[in-house]
Amino acid sequence: MLATLERIELLDQADQLAKMVLESEIVEHYQICLYKMQNNKETQRKINRFVNLKELYEEVQRFGKYHPDYKRVMTQIREYKREMDLDPLVAEFKLAENDLQAILDEISMLIGGSVSKHIKVPTGNPFFDSGHGSGCGGGGSCGCG
Repeated sequence: MLATLERIELLDQADQLAKMVLESEIVEHYQICLYKMQNNKETQRKINRFVNLKELYEEVQRFGKYHPDYKRVMTQIREYKREMDLDPLVAEFKLAENDLQAILDEISMLIGGSVSKHIKVPTGNPFFDSGHGSGCGGGGSCGCG
């Protein structure tokens, strides 16, 4: 593959974009939230308790209601998940993670759209996936196919 001036310029612009994202306030806030969550003993206790029970939960799921610990595990997994999700540091991290994902989705849509309006960029976000971004399922009647 020959390196043309256009390709080198494109790579430089991609590097600049990546640098701008990494130096953004959103990424800084995400990293701060991640650090706080990872370094809080009580938060980590809640996360680890949930993760450990999740392994047993997956085993129980294979057998369903016929597993001897089904009811206990199903109740505990919901309790542990709720406790983990309601932890302020976990909640703050999830919000920061969603904000970062929204920016990355928007950038992906802009880049994809600049190449062609027919490029489908899976974002997992219904806001971006609505319309013709990831296919409407209308059998092509809308003209997106």
